[in-house]
Amino acid sequence: MTVFDNKRQTLLRALLGGLLGMAGCLLLGWLSQPWSLFGGRLTFDFTFCYNSNVPEALGAVLCFLLWFLFGAEIGVATLPFADEGKSLLLRSLCHFGVMALTLWGWVMLNFPYEPWPGLILTFLLPFALVYALIWLGRWVGWYAEVAQIRERLGLSPSPSLLKWRETLPHIGFSLLLCGILPFLLRVFDAPDAPVLVGIFLPFLLLPVGGFMSGLSLGRRQGICPLYPPACGLFYLPAVFLLMNSSALFHCAIVFCAALAGNLLGAGMRRLQSRREGQGHV
Repeated sequence: MTVFDNKRQTLLRALLGGLLGMAGCLLLGWLSQPWSLFGGRLTFDFTFCYNSNVPEALGAVLCFLLWFLFGAEIGVATLPFADEGKSLLLRSLCHFGVMALTLWGWVMLNFPYEPWPGLILTFLLPFALVYALIWLGRWVGWYAEVAQIRERLGLSPSPSLLKWRETLPHIGFSLLLCGILPFLLRVFDAPDAPVLVGIFLPFLLLPVGGFMSGLSLGRRQGICPLYPPACGLFYLPAVFLLMNSSALFHCAIVFCAALAGNLLGAGMRRLQSRREGQGHV
């Protein structure tokens, strides 16, 4: 069953995601104008459309609509797109394109006077990287599910020491995230203001990628103590080659994110096992 076939479930996920997206729009409005929490006047032009050339009321409506669409697209993404490789890839590309167009519509509504190259680096490039990391993380998760099925059928060996063999598919993902991605981002970064490497990578991409991949690994293999240290170690070359020792705490960020995700995933795995065990009693 795919997201395109199960229309009822798809509509429910889209509606829920859209409502959460509108809530996120409101939250951004309050955060961008904190004095409104203390009785100040909430103005559309500053809160919802930062530098728009459309009327305030129309800008607010368009902003809510775009946030609703973006949330709906995220909600739909929680369902599988397809069951086989070619359809999965094509539908993933279509979904990415629709989300990118929605994001670009919001960017054009709020920043119509800014130069396009800077907007692409600021919004679309980080979005594409986050999307690719989440997609690759889910692909690694599907690979691990196949290995888990083989294990249940008795076609795979017993668990390895510290689960190093079970961790290997996710190790490849962590190498891409922590060891290769920083150097790719540095190519597109500004020499005088490395925003991608200095801000987006350590405070967005590393926490999201580390947590989601650790969660995927924990849900399928339980606690894997080698994965969080591997994430931190893979990032060390980027610290000393692209930055300096003051950025060592970036390693701690991805280590903690991967550890938190792995522990949460292992807890969810154990809870699911208990429920299945009670169901057979």
